[in-house]
Amino acid sequence: MAKSYWLRQCSLSMAFLAGFGGAGQAADLVVGMPNWPSGQAAANIIKYGIEKQLGLTVDVREMGTMTIFAGLDTGEVDIHPEVWQPNFDSLVKKYVEDKKTVRLSPRTVAATQGLCATRDTAEKFGIKDVADLSDARKSAALDTDGDGQGEIWIGAETWSSTTIEKIRAKSYGYAKTVTLLEAPEDVAMAAVDAAAATGQPIVFYCYSPHHVFKLHDVVHLSEPAHDDGKWNVVLPSDDTDWLSKSEAAVAWPASKFEIAFAAATADRLPKVASFLSNIDFTPDEIVQMSYAIEVERQEPADFARQWVADHAERLSAWSK
Repeated sequence: MAKSYWLRQCSLSMAFLAGFGGAGQAADLVVGMPNWPSGQAAANIIKYGIEKQLGLTVDVREMGTMTIFAGLDTGEVDIHPEVWQPNFDSLVKKYVEDKKTVRLSPRTVAATQGLCATRDTAEKFGIKDVADLSDARKSAALDTDGDGQGEIWIGAETWSSTTIEKIRAKSYGYAKTVTLLEAPEDVAMAAVDAAAATGQPIVFYCYSPHHVFKLHDVVHLSEPAHDDGKWNVVLPSDDTDWLSKSEAAVAWPASKFEIAFAAATADRLPKVASFLSNIDFTPDEIVQMSYAIEVERQEPADFARQWVADHAERLSAWSK
């Protein structure tokens, strides 16, 4: 799995993802769609759910979270289907708490984030703790391109979690001993599939709910417990000198995500705000979404149309 393989797969995947964007001229609502599987599925479920239950037209448009939040602020975007915290805490503070132009659904999904390895990697190669990545003798086992230094996937290029993983790598010290790879998630999961099938050692950024925990025998690397006093994360959007000013040599805090929508949309269409606030996806459903999009290669729109057709009672409950 040389770096050229990662780059080639990255190019193919970006072209694949680009095909998801929707374009409509006269829609009543616009849903911003992020570039991870469950977010893509949820964006389309929201679209078809609102169209079915409320009779409005909805566009789904792929864009990054910062762009979505800016659109929520200006009125160009109405809905973000999956706002992760603490990843987007600075955006939540700016737009939800300070400007009050964005609102969050009261219903959240509990989540986790960290670094994972296949069980074989942990047991056969002794990579069980984050500190093991700083041991060049151990991390060399993760070398896939023959340069003597291991590689780990830390997320897609546009994810806030990827930035935070860079901060954690610097803080723990393993940024000096492993190469940090950024690539679309489908590329990384293909690498995990291959490693699990062949017994090749691999370490990668992981989050849940996600199908990888059901598809493969993977374990979290242990690390010091989260400490708010040691979690100082500055994002590039907030400071150009973000990396040197950040420090986070502890585990991620407990994470969660929820739907966000523009305050102007809630005022204009209160039934939409009520519908969004009632959506109660379960962790198992989030796993099903990621599995359908990433493993079964279903188009998000196709998956969502069938999901909406199969969950009439849930949609009715959300519409009350």
